[in-house]
Formats: sequence, C-alpha cells, structure tokens
Amino acid sequence: MTTLVADETGLAEAARVLNAGGVAVIPTDTVYGLAARPDRAEAVRRLYSIKGRPDRKPVALLVTDADAAVRFVGDVAAEVGRRHWPGALTVVAQGEGVRVPDNDWTRRLIAACGGALRVTSANLSGQRAATDAPEALADVGLSADVVVDGGISPGGTPSTVVRVLPDGSPEILRPGPVDIDAFVGQHEKGNA
Repeated sequence: MTTLVADETGLAEAARVLNAGGVAVIPTDTVYGLAARPDRAEAVRRLYSIKGRPDRKPVALLVTDADAAVRFVGDVAAEVGRRHWPGALTVVAQGEGVRVPDNDWTRRLIAACGGALRVTSANLSGQRAATDAPEALADVGLSADVVVDGGISPGGTPSTVVRVLPDGSPEILRPGPVDIDAFVGQHEKGNA
C-alpha cells in the first residue's frame, strides 16, 4: 500500500494503479471513497471484499459530468441529477446509481480512468464513513493498493440517494446533504 497526496503526481499514480486493475482510497466532496474501475471485474470484487459489502448491494459510479451519466441512467435521471451536480446527490435509474462529485481533483482522476469509477465509502460495511485519509487508512486502506490524502472531506456525510422513476418523480432512498424538500418541489413545479 502506498500513500499519495492529491496533487498532479498523486493523480497520475492513482490513475496508473486504477487503470492497472488496482483499488484506491480517494478523497471526494462528501466522504473518502474506495474506488475501482468498473470494467476491471477483479478490482470490483476486491472492493467488495475489502469493504465487507454483500454482493447483492450495488456500488455507485462516480462520473465526470451529467453528460457521462446519461449512458448509465438515461436522459430523464441525468436531467434530475443535472440540477444538483456536481454535488452530493446519487441518482438511481435503470439499475445503476451515479453521481458527479464536487471535487475537481476527483473528477480529473475519473476522467483519467475512462470516465467512471465504482466508488463506495472508505469504511467497513456498517461503520461510519471516513472523512479523512487517516480514518480511511485505519478502516480499509491497508488492504487497498493506494491511499490518496486530500485533506478533510468538506461534506462529511454520504450523498443523498434518489431513485428516479420513469415519469421523472423522485423516490428518496437515503436522506443526505441535498435538500429533498426543494428537490421534490422542483419535480412538482415541472409537472404543473
């Protein structure tokens, strides 16, 4: 396991590790994440194993922007996300959850890794999410290939998770930092 800083050198090395099929602990705008490329099946299996997450429980994708989200969740869901991205909203549709993090370094890493990363909070399943690199290192980092220290995550709590139904209406799966009342209100105005 290697520890890096979230700078240009750290970005290049973290991308190299992830592109080679490794698992990395990375900073995001909400909490620290445990990341793997979605097209590296063994890395995704390791991510689940490191976290102790049941296989049946999905892991969201972090993508670079709303346009990138369309291929995973479709136009309607991506449009819902576009109102809150980049930011702490995970949108679920078509069996996939996506989010655009509000962290330039993280989005640049995602771009360097093909435009999407599977990312779950960097903690053991059922434990409190890590908000800095030392916490993440203590929880899951020793089993990862690299830990990137980007300081304290400014959000400090996991994202709001909303399933977007085919008609565009939201179903709240997990409350979080996004103001759900305003979110629901926007949908109601759009249907008026």
